[in-house]
Amino acid sequence: MLSRHPETDLALFTDQYELSMMQGYRAEEMDGVAVFSLFIRRLPATRNYLLACGLETVLDYLENLRFTEEDLAYLHGLGQYAPDFIESLSDFRFKGDVFAVLEGTPVFANEPIVEIEAPIAQAQLVETFIMNQVHLATILASKAARVVDAAAGRAVVDFGSRRMHGIDAALKAARAFYIAGLAATSNLLAGSCYGVPVTGTMAHSFIQAHDSEMAAFRSFVRQFPETILLVDTYDTLEGVRRVIGLARELGEGFRVRGVRLDSGDLGGLAKAARDLLDEAGLGQVKIFASGGLDEIEIERLLGEGAPIDGFGIGTALGVSQDAPGLDIAYKLAAYEGRGRLKLSAGKPILPGRKQVFRLEEGGRAVGDVIARAEESLPGRPLLRPVMRAGRRLAPIEPLTEIRERAAAERALLAPTLRTLVPADPAYPVAVSASLSGYQEDVRRAVLSEA
Repeated sequence: MLSRHPETDLALFTDQYELSMMQGYRAEEMDGVAVFSLFIRRLPATRNYLLACGLETVLDYLENLRFTEEDLAYLHGLGQYAPDFIESLSDFRFKGDVFAVLEGTPVFANEPIVEIEAPIAQAQLVETFIMNQVHLATILASKAARVVDAAAGRAVVDFGSRRMHGIDAALKAARAFYIAGLAATSNLLAGSCYGVPVTGTMAHSFIQAHDSEMAAFRSFVRQFPETILLVDTYDTLEGVRRVIGLARELGEGFRVRGVRLDSGDLGGLAKAARDLLDEAGLGQVKIFASGGLDEIEIERLLGEGAPIDGFGIGTALGVSQDAPGLDIAYKLAAYEGRGRLKLSAGKPILPGRKQVFRLEEGGRAVGDVIARAEESLPGRPLLRPVMRAGRRLAPIEPLTEIRERAAAERALLAPTLRTLVPADPAYPVAVSASLSGYQEDVRRAVLSEA
């Protein structure tokens, strides 16, 4: 049995080498201000953009980061750290500044999503958590955005909690999905924690537990008159006919909102079910589909004219099955006022603090320019100051406002970027002349001192 609380005691949620470097910095009295930049090196092949997400979790973590007595005792027990260093962690507080792209903003390769400016040991410690949370939320919000676009205005519900990679992933997923445009989640804890709308009907087991499908329908409708009934436990179209029979029994008391198809040829069954319902005068009863769906299948079904009004989607969305990982990086970009970079092949770093300017014409985003923070260029600056000296600069933003911003920001993208195939041409991202020149100056300095 765990004696600690891994969901809240997060100081040790870090890679061991972070603490080793912190002790090294302390031993050398290196306490200057550093800039670390979080960015995605390249987009997955199936993504034309990513939807930035996870900032709220990061800010909450930074404001509340503390080492407990149990943390310090554990570090002592490792026998690898100097006692005075461990003791110094007892009053650790993050006192840095944070600049970030707001959640729900489309971002592209090499653009900074978060930049941390803080004493180097503080900025080093938080790397693991920041990467973990922004990576997870951004992957899932980006996947959900594709699903929402494929559904073309039809409601999509998150059914994925039971197959996601742990409790934290499932909760953060429900939040990210809602930001990206999903209508609801089946996860009650996510609803309680974040205010995401919740929804749910029944499982096959409820039908199986009764002596007949009709008995199960009657029982459930007595408790939940406006439910959606699952009709594929035995024979899908017979299940639809039983719903029609129930409507005749209940007359004006029939308030069932829809039927759910969860297996088989969803397109063909949806058409047949729609015909049966319409012939029975039940045009108000919607058809909801689930069962192994992803955005590709949703687009195919709708393209073939399947009369489906909403979708429940689980595993493929919950684990971002086609693109489960991002080439995310958190790299030192400056220390004590000097730009820093790596010269490793294929892993460039843009030095110093930066800004991204988004150019818009005629209600469309037409290109981004990554620049030095002090530059003033045409376009809308995307990186905002969100934390100063370890404290937020604004109250927690309501989730509905983040969702609205995500919808508005995605609407600025060209339609080709919101399709399920690679955009040609890709969205243009340039580096300003000043930043390019500075990068070259830093490169020369590094080579001369190496």
